[in-house]
Amino acid sequence: LVHMITWARVSPVEALSYFSRQYPPHPLSAQAAVNTLTSYPSSAVLLYIPQLVQALRHDTMGYVAELIKSLAKKSQVVAHQLIWNMHTNLYTDEEMHNKDPALFDILESLTKNIVDRLSGPAKAFYEREFDFFSQITNISGIIRPFPKGAERKRACLEALKTVKVQPGCYLPSNPDSMVIDIDYKSGTPMQSAAKAPYLARFRVRKYGIDEMEAIAMAISAGEDPPTEDGKDRFTGIAAEVWQAAIFKVGDDVRQDMLALQVISLFKNIFQQVGLDLYLFPYKVVATAPGCGVIECVPNAKSRDQLGRQTDIGMYEYFIKKYGDESTREFQAARRCFVTSMAAYSVIGFLLQIKDRHNGNIMLDVDGHIIHIDFGFMFESSPGGNLGFEPDIKLTDEMVMVMGGKMEAPPFRWFCELCVQAFLAVRPYQEAIISMVSLMLDTGLPCFRGQTIRLLRSRFAPNSTEKEAAAYMLSVIRNSFLNFRTRTYDMIQYYQNQIPY
Repeated sequence: LVHMITWARVSPVEALSYFSRQYPPHPLSAQAAVNTLTSYPSSAVLLYIPQLVQALRHDTMGYVAELIKSLAKKSQVVAHQLIWNMHTNLYTDEEMHNKDPALFDILESLTKNIVDRLSGPAKAFYEREFDFFSQITNISGIIRPFPKGAERKRACLEALKTVKVQPGCYLPSNPDSMVIDIDYKSGTPMQSAAKAPYLARFRVRKYGIDEMEAIAMAISAGEDPPTEDGKDRFTGIAAEVWQAAIFKVGDDVRQDMLALQVISLFKNIFQQVGLDLYLFPYKVVATAPGCGVIECVPNAKSRDQLGRQTDIGMYEYFIKKYGDESTREFQAARRCFVTSMAAYSVIGFLLQIKDRHNGNIMLDVDGHIIHIDFGFMFESSPGGNLGFEPDIKLTDEMVMVMGGKMEAPPFRWFCELCVQAFLAVRPYQEAIISMVSLMLDTGLPCFRGQTIRLLRSRFAPNSTEKEAAAYMLSVIRNSFLNFRTRTYDMIQYYQNQIPY
């Protein structure tokens, strides 16, 4: 162990796992982990902030606390994200009645320490950003008393009008882009009975995290914001896009954060291995107990919206949109569909993502399928954890798009990709398990005592590659045209009128 400090650097996840309950606390492993994590660029650490904050639970020697302070000093954006995440974890409930016994005091003093140490431009940047964001979140509270429908929509638009864009602010979910304008007509309350989440669109200029921070700091120091055409001393050209986001109040988004972290990790693995699979890990950031901001998937509609608008199956929709099966457009769209379907199927199985009704499945303009809303996963599923949803959601219409039967070439290709994806992530199972283990003490509903054991078993850790491949195929086969999926969609339809 003495030489641990001189070992080659490990991945950020592995370094963080030295702080989890998987390993006994030891000054040398802690130092090795700190050295590793400080050696990465700040943008690499951003992905693991929830785990870093949770690691404070086992931080008997104060190494994690010091690490958090030094990371916050190095990068303002990391500091902001840390403050939001620490704020979120102060309490164990959304109403902020029950303090987290293990974390409350340490988080409070760390937050105070980080904020007190800010000065000059950094302080101005912090105050401006947090002021801007609290204005946006408060809208949810303002519109809550209004009845659903036209009145709430009107209240939402009125409240949005009062928010002024200050130069050098960003949405917590997209720290790489500066907000330059708000679409004041975009305020839309989301379908939700008790809570009042709402959606708004922002004009953002994408820079990249470090550059965004440099510009924001320069503006805080009194320089003029970059000129309109996007050309300035910081950047050649920055792309401007409309970015929609959903602001939730009274909804714990930490579980979504965890699912999307794992999805990002998988995306990186697939890229490294050179697998042509599509995932869209949209960003979700919890900013206070029961509050969060969710980046919307661009150019995509939920299967439910397509169903309500067109009342046709997915296969018919593909043909209507892209032309018949022989056209290049249809084949390109099917290719997108299969490469995303395989990736999400493997993830859905490994993480046991449930509640896969048509409101939680998006299709984008290219034909990719994208899963959203990870409120039920691992050991929790809607309806009292009866476990009647299959491992993978494979409906008739999805199979139709992939050739209609198990023998069809596109479907065989889908199976092949699922197997390749499964074999690609298996070597990284420890990293994924570490990421999840660090979150076990949050008391999120998806953890019910067996999570890690079951998760590890789904990776088929003791099987050869050949056996693992056969195992994955059997999972697909069992989910194929699984009657339980159809029952679930019918229940959803009767409860929520979501067509299936």
